Amino acid sequence: MANTKTVLSDKAWARWTALLLLAMAMFCSYIFMDVMSPIKNLVQSQLGWDNTAFGTMQGSETFLNVFIFFLIFAGIILDKMGVRFTALLSGAVMLIGASINWYAVTESFAGSSLEVWFTEHLNYIPIFDELGVSPFYEGMPASAKLSAIGFMIFGCGVEMAGITVSRGIVKWFKGREMALAMGSEMALARLGVATCMIFSPLFAYIGETPKVSNSLAFGVVLLMIALIMFIVYFFMDRKLDSQTHAEEEKDDPFRLSDLGQILRSSGFWLVSFLCVLYYSAIFPFQKYAVNMLQCNIDFVAPAEGSFWASDTVTVVQYIVMLVAAASAFVSNFSSKKSMKAGMLMLAVVALVVYCWMGYMCQTASSIFAVFPLLAVAITPILGKYVDHKGKAASMLVFGALLLIVCHLTFAFILPLFKGNAVGGVIVAYVTILVLGASFSLVPASLWPSVPKLVDAKIIGSAYALIFWIQNIGLWLFPLLIGKVLDNTNPAIAEGLANGTLTEAQAAVSYNYTWPLVMLACLGVAALLIGIWLKVIDRKQNLGLELPNIQSNAKEVEESEVIAAEE
Repeated sequence: MANTKTVLSDKAWARWTALLLLAMAMFCSYIFMDVMSPIKNLVQSQLGWDNTAFGTMQGSETFLNVFIFFLIFAGIILDKMGVRFTALLSGAVMLIGASINWYAVTESFAGSSLEVWFTEHLNYIPIFDELGVSPFYEGMPASAKLSAIGFMIFGCGVEMAGITVSRGIVKWFKGREMALAMGSEMALARLGVATCMIFSPLFAYIGETPKVSNSLAFGVVLLMIALIMFIVYFFMDRKLDSQTHAEEEKDDPFRLSDLGQILRSSGFWLVSFLCVLYYSAIFPFQKYAVNMLQCNIDFVAPAEGSFWASDTVTVVQYIVMLVAAASAFVSNFSSKKSMKAGMLMLAVVALVVYCWMGYMCQTASSIFAVFPLLAVAITPILGKYVDHKGKAASMLVFGALLLIVCHLTFAFILPLFKGNAVGGVIVAYVTILVLGASFSLVPASLWPSVPKLVDAKIIGSAYALIFWIQNIGLWLFPLLIGKVLDNTNPAIAEGLANGTLTEAQAAVSYNYTWPLVMLACLGVAALLIGIWLKVIDRKQNLGLELPNIQSNAKEVEESEVIAAEE
């Protein structure tokens, strides 16, 4: 009998190393994606941006993906050039965009001839202005314009990286621990959000004078590390191909002729609308969440020189958060009941300790950092339930209900506790954790449902179209939140104009009720569509309530890829 040749992907250490490289690259990109969010008040007071400028800049991340169709081009690049080339390209594009973003908020840009040029130009963009979708507007600060350009470029790179990482994991784990690998990658990427919330303010306030540029410089350094990770992966992947004597695995190209079949599926459209509603109510909210907490909770800075006011507490708190996340995640894969119970107990204790430390630090960013922790713990549980029991459509309806409750709690309940530091922090922690749990229902139930709605041979085209629709919401709603904030808080603009309010005071004085009601309305729309989807499923026998294990193995594998990446 001929001996079976052992290749690099057969070795556990090698494939998990490849996963770690890819996951760490996405971890770094997630940090930069929201690096300005926890210091929005500093951005406004130091750079002179209003909410409209901040929202326009934040929404620019997906502008090229939506209106220049770069999302489709990224898939074509991956198809034509392969995983290795696209990984390096995406890492380089992210770094270039982030560097431009950083330079825009530095002292070097302020007062430069380039700032003058941006002040005088890009105030009118033909066609885009007529359509009302221009990424710039007259009166937009020059730093916000250049920052938006950098963020657009970064957004192209991060979308390309997401597709590439998915394909890379499939290549190394096909036929092996695929679900565990995908869950691990998603968990690590989600922790990037928490890392950003904790460390971005720390770097911003290093030194005697706070600087927004410090936080972005921290993000740029991390993206340099991400590029190094992709370079190391490049050589590992090339070694694997040399052993298998195979060309890189590539997706089928996106074909316009596929659109007709996809667009005729009512189930596909309902899932697409659910996707854009869910993500529009979560990701844009993340960009304003810290400032929303600052405006609704009276934080009292710890005594200067105390442990709670030091940089050391940030590191300790981060370690405690990692213990909570890791133990909760590992508990899902413990076969022994005693080990599972022990890991869960450790996770609960670490979470309580983290929350207590967040209260003692009196910072909004450390409070919102708990957002992904419950999601990391329960996403594998939800995924396993859908795989074996089904009920994906029902879970989407339940997730929409949680979404509505959380945003309405932020809008109407949390402000009632203003002046009550303990009560306000408790309400904030519970609501943020539940919101994270609601978000976990999306990758566990929505994305794996897509292969049941379209033919297997056009699944790639279907996902590409859904991602494009999703990016429309991610572009639009950061902008809308900013505009609603400015229009519903006219007294703040008047206070700034007549000098009764300083920039720093204004940045933490906004009433977020109407932006939060708008996000809750997205949840209501998602709830109605979810109920409609259940009716369509029952009439057309789409199988959305059936277990995923009944689906074709290839379809399940592809859906796991997308679910994990999102």
